[in-house]
Amino acid sequence: MKFLHLSDLHIGKSVNGFSMLSEQKHVFKQVIGYVKTEQPAAVVIAGDVYDRAIPGVEAVRVFDDFLTELANEDVAVLLISGNHDSPERMNYASRLLSDKRIFFYGAFDGSVHKVVLPDEYGEVNFWLMPFIKPTMVRGMFAEIDIDNYDALIKAALESAGINHVARNVLVSHQFYTKAGVTPTRSESELSPVGGLDAVDAGIIELFDYVALGHLHGSQGVGAEHIRYCGSPIKYSFSECRHEKSMALVEMGNKGDLSVKYLPLIPLHDMREIKGEINQLMSDEVLKLANQNDYLRVILTDEDETIDPMGKLRSVYPNIMSLDFENSRTSIDVSLISSDSETIEKLSVYELFGEFFIQKIGYSMSEDQAKIVREILERSDEK
Repeated sequence: MKFLHLSDLHIGKSVNGFSMLSEQKHVFKQVIGYVKTEQPAAVVIAGDVYDRAIPGVEAVRVFDDFLTELANEDVAVLLISGNHDSPERMNYASRLLSDKRIFFYGAFDGSVHKVVLPDEYGEVNFWLMPFIKPTMVRGMFAEIDIDNYDALIKAALESAGINHVARNVLVSHQFYTKAGVTPTRSESELSPVGGLDAVDAGIIELFDYVALGHLHGSQGVGAEHIRYCGSPIKYSFSECRHEKSMALVEMGNKGDLSVKYLPLIPLHDMREIKGEINQLMSDEVLKLANQNDYLRVILTDEDETIDPMGKLRSVYPNIMSLDFENSRTSIDVSLISSDSETIEKLSVYELFGEFFIQKIGYSMSEDQAKIVREILERSDEK
């Protein structure tokens, strides 16, 4: 049996004010293309379908189009909610859709739902477990003291009565970790302080494959068969070096498993460029990559540059972030950010001056400084 593993679609997401809907539609076309060529039995989507609990109208339309195209390919779709999704909304019409081989499991009801798909070797059990946290299951496991995520996942799986002699696939959206393995995290992920939501991956190691959602970088969790496929699109500059893909999983007899990674090519890449403004705007640099990519630009000019963003956007229209790195920012800003005693000794005017340098890349002019002083003086008078 072959199936595709996707997660963390985050439909409707904006990054630095730029809508990602066109990027998402571009990637979904590639997914449909792979469905046509690889002919999998199922497409698994391991949570975070939408970026918000209440998605916008256009986001819903994009997902509806994607789901309709999948249904037209006569492929089973198995989908769970993630921590960004509204569980109740993801449950809507799930019983009706199951007749079309589209299986949604949004709001956890105390059980891990099973979907059985046949192949030439027998049956494969897909166990669907949406994102859950201890506060969600109060009263569902009354006989068990559930005060942490390990106990929660153990209780949910034990209640399912899973026969591990058979072939089993778990679809789950949680933060699984393995002792001695440091996960690759991204800025675009929601993460509680201290990793209190972490779940020991040893709890799920008996499954033949675990299709995970939540982390945006493709990675295994101590074993190749326990896997985050990652988000299909780069959603932060911490993901610049990610090579986005989805997993094509092929299962034979019990214990016979192979995983291949199918690349997903962005409409516009997300990358960082660094240097002096004249260098970055030169023909030599411009021809190295797509000028329409989403960019974080780091300017290293020592001299004052008038309207750097306006100049750069004349050749790089999709700049998301502009930062400065020169002798003034590296000295002044580091002193401010690393020394709390220094901060306490600075006046409001001096603090604003440092903030101005950090954001603009050079010191305020005399006229600008005069305006700031006048505003602060008026504020003090009140």
